[in-house]
Amino acid sequence: MLYNWAQKVGNMRVHIDLTQEQQRGYDIFIEPISTIRIDGKCALVTNPKVGGLHLDYLLPKIEAKELYIITLPDGEEYKRWESVEELLDRLFDHRFDRKSTLIAFGGGVVGDMVGFGAAIFQRGIDFIQVPTTLLAQVDASVGGKTGINNRYGKNLIGAFHQPKAVYIDTYFLKTLPPREFAAGVAEIVKMAVIFDRDFFHWLEGVDLRRDEEALREAIRRSVTLKAKIVALDEREGGVRASLNYGHTFGHVIENETGYKEFLHGEAVAMGMVMANNLAMRLGLLEPQEAEAIEDLLKRYDLPTRYKVANPEAFYQRFFLDKKSTNRQIAFVLPKGIGDFTIKRGIDREDVMATLKEFVP
Repeated sequence: MLYNWAQKVGNMRVHIDLTQEQQRGYDIFIEPISTIRIDGKCALVTNPKVGGLHLDYLLPKIEAKELYIITLPDGEEYKRWESVEELLDRLFDHRFDRKSTLIAFGGGVVGDMVGFGAAIFQRGIDFIQVPTTLLAQVDASVGGKTGINNRYGKNLIGAFHQPKAVYIDTYFLKTLPPREFAAGVAEIVKMAVIFDRDFFHWLEGVDLRRDEEALREAIRRSVTLKAKIVALDEREGGVRASLNYGHTFGHVIENETGYKEFLHGEAVAMGMVMANNLAMRLGLLEPQEAEAIEDLLKRYDLPTRYKVANPEAFYQRFFLDKKSTNRQIAFVLPKGIGDFTIKRGIDREDVMATLKEFVP
């Protein structure tokens, strides 16, 4: 009987108005952490390295009814389903519920896994980001993208799940290795190139490694730019795709090297240089602008030249990227410094010509 009724009303439409979802805003604090207050159970999720260095600093600042510490393996190669399943098992062991909260305490890998775990645990619980790397502070911790890798590529399994708050404290950067710091600078440069010409020229005149005030300002400007983009396009249906400048090439680099040879920011730096080559080929970027971008990356000892061993194999890997649709690759390209365009359907010959420029 129910089946017959369903057939009769099957052509009716019911609309659910979700406009109030836009009120799901949150604060990003760029200052020394004072207190993080949590109602209900809380799990602080970190890795052995960050925990060993900074747990003593953070733990006294957390006020929660019940606090558990969960440690996951460190490294991009562990950003996979097995690690998320381990996290979920610990939450069930401790009888977490929908009123519980997770704190992601670490770099982008921890943030991605904890955010994804929070998104799928009992269909979604709150989480807070406490990023400890420069790259996570200016990029990964803001915007609600969460996910894990599989053998087909990077971040192909995930969810959009916004944090309740983000606490950015430059104290954690004091122990950051130079390579990790430079990887974060790559994301700062990315934001300046595609959105803010004045910001780019300001970066040319400061040294973020030695000037802490300039570093905080660079973080603030980067986060402000990203926050505006996320507010306009939370789920990457339009303008948010611009944040993938350097990533289309960079993700292939990471995949080819098994996520072990280069840090994410290093792959993005090389990806930006490759994207700039393609942009010059299409008449979007002047050679002197491309040179200025590469020079700024080199100042922080970032790699800028990836050796493409097999251009055809590299090209085919583009189609495994989640931004590839209908066999068309989406390339974010600078249109001068301070502006961008998103190009689809670029002739294969132009892309291959760029890849061949990087053959050793």
